[in-house]
Amino acid sequence: MQEFQIIRMKDFSIHQIDKIQRLEYLCKTSDRSSLRVGIESLKEIGGDEAYLCQIENQLVGFLSWYTSDGIEANINGMVHPDFRRKGVFIGLLKQALSDMQLQGIQSCRFRIPSNSESGLDTIRHLGASLTTSEFSMILNRLQRDASCRTDMVLRLENDQDLEFMVRCSSQAFGDTESWTRNYFARTREPERITYVAKDNMIPVGMIRVNYVQMDHAVIHDFCVLPSCQGSGYGRAILSELVKLLLDQKCSKIRLGVVTENRRALNLYQSVGFEVSAESHYYVISTSRISKWLK
Repeated sequence: MQEFQIIRMKDFSIHQIDKIQRLEYLCKTSDRSSLRVGIESLKEIGGDEAYLCQIENQLVGFLSWYTSDGIEANINGMVHPDFRRKGVFIGLLKQALSDMQLQGIQSCRFRIPSNSESGLDTIRHLGASLTTSEFSMILNRLQRDASCRTDMVLRLENDQDLEFMVRCSSQAFGDTESWTRNYFARTREPERITYVAKDNMIPVGMIRVNYVQMDHAVIHDFCVLPSCQGSGYGRAILSELVKLLLDQKCSKIRLGVVTENRRALNLYQSVGFEVSAESHYYVISTSRISKWLK
């Protein structure tokens, strides 16, 4: 009987990354899904935690996770089509869960492509609950007339902006100010840039960019103060940022939006983004996973 070997990823060479990319492509084409396991976030310093399952030097499974708040882990994973239902996913999850619990992680959030039957079957068997669905969107072509406010300025954040950022984000997304403050502290990284939008020197919104690669930018934490919404600020902020990223020669610009947020979806499409994939997010506590794995 063939034996699997599960190891924590420590080799971030081009050769190792290429193995993961090939497995992702194989799973994606075999399942006819829009699988994306966040390969761009695999790096030696500041990257996601990752685990590999190998058999006779062949990569047959992968799982990675990261946390933005120290409480919930965001998880991506895949298993070679020929090695499913053989304990690969369970082995990877056991190893990851052990490390998560040492760091105080209380729940896991799995991202599953909406068109991946194998992924959906696995997560339902695990007993996780569907919480949200999200469209991934990628910039197709900037609509040059997208910005409709000439009185707004988008500038880099400074230390004095933190209180506004906490207030704006917590009011827009419904999180507590304490959670939001902790989130910003944990996600302050060199490759993650924050911009604050001002109108006549008064802050009205914010937007962040994660440069996962030199030419690949992910837009997130985009919000406008509720009291300022409906005045065209959202469209102006997004348009100005996209222009800036294009000037920086970013060839891939993407963002995500909850499927139920049709207002935001229409805004993004009007600026030039198009839907590239849909994902479902399932959540389960680490204590329930531990019981399931026994």
